Amino acid sequence: MSENAEPGTGPRHDPEELPAEIRERVPDYDDEYLDRVSDRLMYSYDLDADVVVNGERFDLYAEMRMRNQKQFLHPALSYADHETKEYVFARRVPTPTVAELERLVELGHGIADERVEGDEQHYGTDITFVLVGDRVPGDVADFVDGFRDRTLLKFGYYGHYEVNLIVVAPEREEIVDSEAAGVTGAFRLWEPVETPDEGFFSRFAKRFWR
Repeated sequence: MSENAEPGTGPRHDPEELPAEIRERVPDYDDEYLDRVSDRLMYSYDLDADVVVNGERFDLYAEMRMRNQKQFLHPALSYADHETKEYVFARRVPTPTVAELERLVELGHGIADERVEGDEQHYGTDITFVLVGDRVPGDVADFVDGFRDRTLLKFGYYGHYEVNLIVVAPEREEIVDSEAAGVTGAFRLWEPVETPDEGFFSRFAKRFWR
């Protein structure tokens, strides 16, 4: 972080250092913090701004899809296909509340009903909501810490989907996330991104390590 940078921000990448096809796909969020978050997400996620979903508006939207495929001699002879998806919705709020988080959890289940296609090739879908506020109240931290909402589809035969929560106050360098939230590092700008343990699909193929 440069000496003149505000907490939780820091310098952005020089746009000229990035391939043109990446630069063209990254929105300008008119928000220094969210711009810096997009710098970490842009390599692995499709990004959008000012997205409205079922009446709820979000400043930043990110979508990632990944397919794992085993092949026998030739790509046409594939088997054990599995698809993983993640949808990230983030917005600025004055002060996060438990009531708002509970509403977002319900929204997450609605999004899953609309977008998750349960079949043999579906491994998992993460739906992650991020509230960016001025502080993280104690009751909000208690609600988010350890929160987990995982739904098995056809007893797991069609995979699962999971609703995750993250609340961050970047100017205070405070963040709390639910148990299975995997994208937290992209929002913790005051610390280096930690390399995750290797897992299924190398748990999203070290997607932030740029």
